[in-house]
Amino acid sequence: MITLVLGGTRSGKSLVAERLAERASGQVTYVATNALDPADTDHAARIALHRRRRPPHWLTVEVPTPADLAAVLAATDEVALVESLGGWVAGHDELDVDPVSLLAALSARSADTIVVSEEVGFSVHPTTELGRRFVDVLGEVNQQVAGIADRVLLVVAGRTLELPPGQGSP
Repeated sequence: MITLVLGGTRSGKSLVAERLAERASGQVTYVATNALDPADTDHAARIALHRRRRPPHWLTVEVPTPADLAAVLAATDEVALVESLGGWVAGHDELDVDPVSLLAALSARSADTIVVSEEVGFSVHPTTELGRRFVDVLGEVNQQVAGIADRVLLVVAGRTLELPPGQGSP
């Protein structure tokens, strides 16, 4: 089962994903895609909050490079919680992602996979070319993962909505 949990910044999406993982049967592997920059104190505080919330028996795997996410998922037989696709996209040089390998790795897993991602369509329109490219790339990746997901949840202000299956292109 693949569950995609979407939401904006501080929407509660990570907490929802963590609760789903807690209810899944078996060991949980938390797959962290964001590299910690110690100089960025705000980001470090956010990562610390996530670490404090995780049960101590969960295994945490920090993806060495964005290209390694598919391999990490393929090597994990347990429930996997991927946090997050936004960090994965942002970690790529020139935001040049390979969604094909990610989709293949997600589809090949036999254990439950919970994928957290930022919903970028509810935010302000970025004023920089890089910001617009990030929104475009992550929006496309979100659509592709949603296309193979068994469930898609949207978290807004701590409230969770289960989205119906997609109807395909018009």
